Amino acid sequence: MGQFVDLQSRDGFTFPAWVARPDTTPRGAVVVLQEIFGVNSHIRAVADRFAARGYLAVAPSTFHRVQPGVDNGYSPDDMKAGMALKAAVEALPAPGVMQDIQTAIDYAAREGGGRKVGLVGFCWGGLLTWRAACTLTGLSAAVPYYGGGMTTPEEAARHPTVPVLAHFGQRDHFIPVDGVQAFARAHPEVEVHLYDADHGFNCDQRGSYDEPAAMAARDRTLAFFDKHLAG
Repeated sequence: MGQFVDLQSRDGFTFPAWVARPDTTPRGAVVVLQEIFGVNSHIRAVADRFAARGYLAVAPSTFHRVQPGVDNGYSPDDMKAGMALKAAVEALPAPGVMQDIQTAIDYAAREGGGRKVGLVGFCWGGLLTWRAACTLTGLSAAVPYYGGGMTTPEEAARHPTVPVLAHFGQRDHFIPVDGVQAFARAHPEVEVHLYDADHGFNCDQRGSYDEPAAMAARDRTLAFFDKHLAG
């Protein structure tokens, strides 16, 4: 359903994004932000599913500034490589990869016929989704899934400018529940949901996949986007 296209940020940097288009006029657009494994088959499938729902979906490569062509699986070696790439991107001078996310948002708005744009991200992409909801323009809604680091005091001090729906797992050993609860208290305007699941529960290619949690989060996400993007 989708294909890679090249986008160009304001600083002239060119990077690829997976673009999945609906069969009919888009009811809105969704930018999908990758985990630390690249725009792999799982992220492309997520984008394709949004397109099947009627949304134009754009999944930019947020690793491209440090390493092109990342398309990894979920082995311990892949995890180690992904953590190193994430650290390299986080170390880029500001605005770093945020300008590429802004470019993807702007592209989604244009290609979506001026319809509203939402953002969804997983793990590291969840953290970037939270940052984008607080700092970037052109968004109407944002949905971080188990955003690693977004419950730290530094990140929780940010203030979103658009409606946010956040998904977390109660058994996530990367994101302590007490941090999620503190985040929820600090942001009563954010709709926070905790599931009886581990980190990465949405990804059906990982051992931590939890179908009931994934389906519940998916239904809430679709309803949230239907309300804020297509409503």
